[in-house]
Amino acid sequence: MGSLAIVGVMVGMMIGRLTTPDPSQLQQVEVTNDGLVVWFNNEPKTHGEMVDGTVALLFDAEGKAQKGQLKFGGRDVNWRVRLSDGGVLLTLVAARPLQGEWSGSEVEDRWRLEIHLREQ
Repeated sequence: MGSLAIVGVMVGMMIGRLTTPDPSQLQQVEVTNDGLVVWFNNEPKTHGEMVDGTVALLFDAEGKAQKGQLKFGGRDVNWRVRLSDGGVLLTLVAARPLQGEWSGSEVEDRWRLEIHLREQ
């Protein structure tokens, strides 16, 4: 009876592994005219806020730290990807207050999140 229980637990664990989706992975960040495009292997849970003129997005994903700069309205906007306890944090900061809108869609088996900036 004990061996049947062990076999049942092992089969259940194998089925659980097969049905669990892959963790979201930040693959690439692209600069556009009015913001950024962020690519993931699948759709991550996303939480975004605008705090004191800074746009911040937290993704339930894995990735590597990176940073860069883009031109928006003739001025520089710095962006930075950091690893945090909650996942991957993307922040966009400029000398003047920013606001942002973001929307995601599936493109060729990947998740594309577009972030469009505007001045406050």
